[in-house]
Amino acid sequence: MTPTAGHADPGFSLPSGGLIVSSSTYVGTAATVTIGQTLPGGGLAIADGTYPNVFKNNTVDGSFGVTSPIILRQYRLSPDSRSAHLIGSLNVTERTGIVTSFSSKSELALNLSTKRSALTFMGYNAPLNTLDVSNSNTPSHVDPTNPVALTYQRAIVQIRSDRAPPLVTSVNTYSGNNGRAAILNDSYGSDVYYTVGNAGNGSGTQPTIIVNNTGVQIAKPKTPDTIVVGALQGTPGAATGYQYGYSVTQNGYAADKSGKDDNFRGETIFHNTLYVSKGSGSNGVDTVYQVGASGTLPPELTAAAAQFAILPGFPTGLAKAISTDPTSAKFATTNFHPFGIWFANATTLYVADEGDGVNTPANAGQNPNAGLQKWILSGGTWRLAYTLQNGLALGEQYSVANLDSSLDPATDGLRNITGRSNGDGTVTIFGVTSTVSASGDQGADPNRLVSITDNLAATNLPANEKFNILDTADYQQVLRGVAFSPCEDEDESRCLNHR
Repeated sequence: MTPTAGHADPGFSLPSGGLIVSSSTYVGTAATVTIGQTLPGGGLAIADGTYPNVFKNNTVDGSFGVTSPIILRQYRLSPDSRSAHLIGSLNVTERTGIVTSFSSKSELALNLSTKRSALTFMGYNAPLNTLDVSNSNTPSHVDPTNPVALTYQRAIVQIRSDRAPPLVTSVNTYSGNNGRAAILNDSYGSDVYYTVGNAGNGSGTQPTIIVNNTGVQIAKPKTPDTIVVGALQGTPGAATGYQYGYSVTQNGYAADKSGKDDNFRGETIFHNTLYVSKGSGSNGVDTVYQVGASGTLPPELTAAAAQFAILPGFPTGLAKAISTDPTSAKFATTNFHPFGIWFANATTLYVADEGDGVNTPANAGQNPNAGLQKWILSGGTWRLAYTLQNGLALGEQYSVANLDSSLDPATDGLRNITGRSNGDGTVTIFGVTSTVSASGDQGADPNRLVSITDNLAATNLPANEKFNILDTADYQQVLRGVAFSPCEDEDESRCLNHR
């Protein structure tokens, strides 16, 4: 069964133990874009709306994207998690009107709430087949230098396991860019969301209303304005060094572009502590961060005091200093691109690395950090034990029906992940892959859902561990986030997603 944009199963439910994957299908037609038309982000269209050529328009419009439906796929896993059967799908857009942006690859991360009772993700409150929404402004945060002079709210969608209608909270955050993830804190009776994303698409110095609209935010149901999380760094209004949360000056570097050090995309809550990742962009440090004090989620009233810190032992080099040349001595030591993060326990952290996205014969499949990294905490410092790659076929092209073979994608690493403890000393991690291709926009490539089982106690790379390919997206489709379905049972042992 292949989920399509027009399929909405009214009997869809989220029984405990199911694996949920967010996806999207491009539903534009040739008429969606007309060659020669002026694009919202600037430039004249060089391709019509036909997939995949439509995304060649990003060469003339750096903000180019087309809104598309959000579809949740539900899988039943085999006992050994080496295969998965697609058993249902839900077209979220049909039920909520919320869309995603094709082909923004950092969107639609799935996260369970702190009580595991709800699944959350972010999108846009916009019509289907609308151009450049992911770089539009948001209400109350309009950047006059943003070339996309459109205004659309971002949205948080919450889906529970009891078949209740999805709950949508439209928010005025991440103006000029996209919201990537949201986690509902429902443990203490006062529901709030912790979100991550990026803001800003203008030129010159970023306005204060954009800088305070990025990074980690706190959102409340039915409340459009959010609260920025993170201590003020630098001087408001300055062209460099002005951030809320992390600044490269904390690690002794010269200040860089304001509002861009906190370009976060992955997040998780473990032991009541918020962790986020950064792995793209030319500013800041691509690594994993702790937000606030251990054991305490940033509260609304003191969110502005939260300190951000790179986890001890994780990379601290500047993103702009990353080498993508496999012959360089710096290639293995600098080429980190963290995305999804999952704690197996307090001393074992798995980090998805999507690779550097460089599609050259010399680079493809050569990055030793791409794939699934296992980090172990010892003596207060994290160290990289090994990176799991076997079975991912990094850099090897695979075919997709109806796609021109010249555009066949190859896996470059992993994006979003989730995991579970198996009770026998092993853990199984599920992830969606990143790709490289000649398509011109690798976020539009049909990618894969994979799994791997790892010996939790292992400190050296096991020879017999291998990724299994569970599913591959079809033509015009992409896979984005992955999580287990919500679980209402108070006994955590009855839920498959052990956090």
